[in-house]
Amino acid sequence: MTLPSPVLDDRSYEQLRDELLARIPVYAPEWTDRGPSDPGITLLELVAHLGESLLYRFNQIPDQTRLWLLRLLQVSPYPPRSARGLVTFTPLRATGEPAQVTLGSAVAAGEVPFRVLNDVNVLPVEVCAAIKAVAAAPTDPILIDEYQRVLDAADLSPDQAEPYEEQVLGQDQAAAGFQPLDVSRAVDRCLWVAVHALDRPAGVDPAALLSVNGPLGRAPLVLGVGTDAEYTTIDEVEPCDESAQQLTPEPGPTGRIDTTLVWQVTTTATTSDGTPIFLPVDVVRDTTDGLRHDGVIALQLPAAELDEIGLTPPDDDLAGIADRPPALADRPPVLFWLRAFPRQGVPELGRLRWIGVNAAEVEQVAEAPPELLGVGVGLSGQELALANAPVVPGTLQVEVFQGDKWVEWTIVDTLAASTRTDCHLLLDPGAGRLRCGDSVRGRVLPAQAPVRAVTYRYGGGRRGLVKPGDINTVLDGPDVTVTNPLSTTGGEDAEPIARALERIPGELVRHDRAVTADDFRELATIPGVGRAECLPRFEPTSRSFDAAGVVSVVVWPTEDPRHPNAPRADATLLRAVCRHLDARRLVTTELYVIPPTYHRVGISVGLAVKKGYSAIGVRRWVELVLRQYLAPLPPYGPDGRGWPLGHRVHGPELEAAVLQVEGVEFVEELKVADLQPAQPVPGTVKLAGWEVPELTEVTVVVGPAPDPGTGGPQPPPAPAPVPVPVPRDKC
Repeated sequence: MTLPSPVLDDRSYEQLRDELLARIPVYAPEWTDRGPSDPGITLLELVAHLGESLLYRFNQIPDQTRLWLLRLLQVSPYPPRSARGLVTFTPLRATGEPAQVTLGSAVAAGEVPFRVLNDVNVLPVEVCAAIKAVAAAPTDPILIDEYQRVLDAADLSPDQAEPYEEQVLGQDQAAAGFQPLDVSRAVDRCLWVAVHALDRPAGVDPAALLSVNGPLGRAPLVLGVGTDAEYTTIDEVEPCDESAQQLTPEPGPTGRIDTTLVWQVTTTATTSDGTPIFLPVDVVRDTTDGLRHDGVIALQLPAAELDEIGLTPPDDDLAGIADRPPALADRPPVLFWLRAFPRQGVPELGRLRWIGVNAAEVEQVAEAPPELLGVGVGLSGQELALANAPVVPGTLQVEVFQGDKWVEWTIVDTLAASTRTDCHLLLDPGAGRLRCGDSVRGRVLPAQAPVRAVTYRYGGGRRGLVKPGDINTVLDGPDVTVTNPLSTTGGEDAEPIARALERIPGELVRHDRAVTADDFRELATIPGVGRAECLPRFEPTSRSFDAAGVVSVVVWPTEDPRHPNAPRADATLLRAVCRHLDARRLVTTELYVIPPTYHRVGISVGLAVKKGYSAIGVRRWVELVLRQYLAPLPPYGPDGRGWPLGHRVHGPELEAAVLQVEGVEFVEELKVADLQPAQPVPGTVKLAGWEVPELTEVTVVVGPAPDPGTGGPQPPPAPAPVPVPVPRDKC
């Protein structure tokens, strides 16, 4: 990777000479002859020439020296972040035992490797998710009669019933009209998951799956869950000391994980009224925090009652009534149903994008084979390089051959607490380099002692961000196929050295503590954050700027494919910033991390184009300039740092930006409208102190500008149709 070379001091010979001449009145006021013939001036010019040469050499410091300077100041560049995602496996052929994909197996998207993060028993089944969504009572006479017939069959009165419509989660997110499954709209608070037997591979016996010795009795059913991005508003945020806490399942006395959800499975037994009897399902592993984040859930069916699991076909008139599963028309036969619902007092479930089976979490890292790093030389600060970088922290194991055996040396963050006998090594994960101590803080590597890396993992960066379906290769594992139903997320490249050098003054001043507004703003800019602003004494819920002890930090993401013109930070990013700042704030500070609040604005521009320029090209450039000028993320905005919070959208200011476009002769008219009210209000748009503009409509025309909010000038009426006779056959 080509690293940037920041210019540390760019003063020229003329600037150095002028600076020296400006100091003469201060240090030698009696020196009045400053002409070129004066010997003193000649000496100053010589010093300026030598200074320029020294500065040139100073700017040629190699990047390795800059990294050494950063390590010396303990301001390490942020390491890269590995992308994560979900994959599903499908068996290629029927066998007596389910295929085993173990933790650490490798899959790939082209040349990009991924590591599987959980064990999967690949079963010959597939799943389909559905809910009973709230719906209005029918109004059509025919449908009313049908609805009444169902009520009569169930012996219910209209006031006892709550109508619903069955909603099934689609598997193809790229399909037109795809909508996430909003479980919060379920009338029974339940998510229903139907389990079907695969049509392929040939030879799968559905009855054998549910036998006492079948695969479902010995291996857990691993479901993968993809949740819809959760976007909170400024009114919904909570203080970081509360919102940063996450529900972490802990094993109970019986070894079962106590989650916020109850999972059950249908059986062939029914009650007297035909309602199926449900059995509890053990949750072996849950990384979704109760279906609230992307992850996997491993469900173990009750082995003792496995022969009872199944489904009794209900009466057609009673399908879906009360606790009966949805009808699920036009679908393959269902082996059994799983249902999940939150416990009492737990918030409702949210929106789901995808649910699949035989799922695993993957991370864009690779396992490195053992490698010999070199031999010790017995000197302090010896460095050794690994073959692969960047290294995932916490995965490197290093051994040194001492005497007649290999001795493991410990990787530490700093040698400040190391003694002369401690076998400690420092790791630069980004560069993949190891450094030993100096015999005062940590031992030196013994002379002629071989050093080897037993194991470590490496990877990370934006190369791991792949689209759905790109992960399609199993590098090591059983005879299965693999695919990723969702895009991977979270991959970030390592912080450039130039940006890390810019952080040095702030890091030395604040010492990793958030006290001032600049501290909060700079510390909040973690990987994944494109911009952060601090609002001291601003309380989000009351909109008060006079709340003592309160600090609010507004966070924008680096990118947001769903809202490219108005990036919004989702709940995951807000929680990450909360956790990062909460450990560094003062105890007396009440901290809020809030998403940006956008104020919808419309702009209409009428201009004149210079001769020789394309009117279409100039109009497009003007629209692009306006969008960039009002953009919230760097490097755009009036000063290159995004549109300032609370800064008004003023017509003359935008007109000055439009005039910078080559080909614009003059601006005939520029109108700004506030689109936040129901009716657009023309004029300067004033923003609240926590708002930024969202340019929802921009119209650029040649000539007078139309009113913003009208969608631009109306097209001319179409010409009247021309009568044309239809030819007829003659007999």
